[in-house]
Amino acid sequence: MTSDVRSGSADNGSPPITAWQIAKTYDTGAEVIRSISFSVGRGEIVSVVGPSGCGKTTLLNMLCGLLPLSKGAVMWYGREIDRVPPGAGYMLQKDLLFPWRTAYENAALGLQLKGIGRKQRRELVMALLERLGLGGFADYYPSALSGGMRQRVALARTFAGDPQVLLLDEPFSALDFQTKILIERDTAKLVREQGRSLLLITHDVEEAVSLSDRVIVLSHRPCTVVAEHVLEFDGDRSDVMAVREHPEFYHHVRGIWNELDIH
Repeated sequence: MTSDVRSGSADNGSPPITAWQIAKTYDTGAEVIRSISFSVGRGEIVSVVGPSGCGKTTLLNMLCGLLPLSKGAVMWYGREIDRVPPGAGYMLQKDLLFPWRTAYENAALGLQLKGIGRKQRRELVMALLERLGLGGFADYYPSALSGGMRQRVALARTFAGDPQVLLLDEPFSALDFQTKILIERDTAKLVREQGRSLLLITHDVEEAVSLSDRVIVLSHRPCTVVAEHVLEFDGDRSDVMAVREHPEFYHHVRGIWNELDIH
């Protein structure tokens, strides 16, 4: 990757995220990431898969400025970062809802902390909850919600902050298959309709292929990129079930599984 990418600016057409030969070795001497380079384009969904324990979450934390690099650089819209950049939305496997706050209050928390007025806050959050099928549950507490509903609240909280780039760390892995598919669909629709970018860390190869425009395959630790799959399916890419029924779907799935097994 050339130096002009590293000296770019947010308005020069640079990708939302660029990883440039990033590496991570801890003070103990444990080398987790050897050298990784890739980018996430505007309006693009990219998944990262790799063997268990290879460093996927470490990579994600480096990309959003939560963890310092040992080598290389991370750029957001062409600007090198050393802290969490504005416009980032982070969502984890655990919903991390506060049990004493209602679904609405949990989803609105980020806006409240930013000082957004009550009326505007309610309009934005209620519209998201309605969109995610939770309009009738705004006043419910987390203990009264199913796991899938709680994860939808967490998704609404993430989108309420109007992030341009979403970083998701296995947010659907604890859900049953039907709920997983429905929330994957809702996520893909929100991302694609609003032109956002999404980087998904997952161990589920079928999930990665059904959701993504590209899948990046990592090796065992210390990890590097061993393959990159560009996925082109006809029709509505937000319809994850239709993608799963595409004749080429399992061709990609098998290819990625083979690479994970070898590396």
